[in-house]
Amino acid sequence: MHRIVVKVGSNVLTTDKGKLDITRLSALVDQIALLRDKGYEVILVSSGAVACGRQELKVEQDLDSVEQRQLFSAMGQVKLVNLYYDLFREYGLHIGQVLTMKANFEAGDQYRNQQSCIQLMLDNGVIPVVNENDTVSLTGLMFTDNDELSGLIAQMMGAETLILLSNIDGIYTGDPKDPESELIRVVKPEDNLDKYIQTKKSSAGRGGMESKYHTAREVAASGIRVIIANGKTDNILPRLLTSPQKTKHTEFIV
Repeated sequence: MHRIVVKVGSNVLTTDKGKLDITRLSALVDQIALLRDKGYEVILVSSGAVACGRQELKVEQDLDSVEQRQLFSAMGQVKLVNLYYDLFREYGLHIGQVLTMKANFEAGDQYRNQQSCIQLMLDNGVIPVVNENDTVSLTGLMFTDNDELSGLIAQMMGAETLILLSNIDGIYTGDPKDPESELIRVVKPEDNLDKYIQTKKSSAGRGGMESKYHTAREVAASGIRVIIANGKTDNILPRLLTSPQKTKHTEFIV
């Protein structure tokens, strides 16, 4: 079995108005089901809980950013996992939820227990759906974003490939909206792309291309192939794995 980790960000799973894009979520499940048929083990690291929670409840009292994150993620995670459950069940596939914290990746029993749990799921054909436990992960306890989390999961579970799905095709030599900018297709270990990385973050999530770039470099340095691609491109996952030469993306080679 080829083991891959797929990270899908909030900017892929939400519309321009910040609402959960059910059509996109369903398309992602279709693609993962296809990969399973082709012999891939898939670990899904999925954002989107906060966006789900915002749709469920209209808050009439003033909440600070921490309170909003706790409330909306607690409500939204239930809805998000239920959606994944229903969609994967149509293919006869089982999922298991993994809510984790940064402390679980420190050496010790918590690390080994988490690793064993995810491995047990994979051994029994269950697709792990991983997200940060936003109800208790606050300030210094938080991951930078789910890019960092997916990189740690990929290394913990010995994945062959980590795919970071964003709302752009990869890393460009300038603003992706500028027709003069070129997509960087391959990044070698000795390449330094700092001058091309924009620090602007997405409106829907905590991450951005800067985070993806640093995660990709660290994970590739550990011997894992890393791909940054556009999660809103039709059938992006099977295309990346079957015809990468014809598919826009940025790949960090080992």
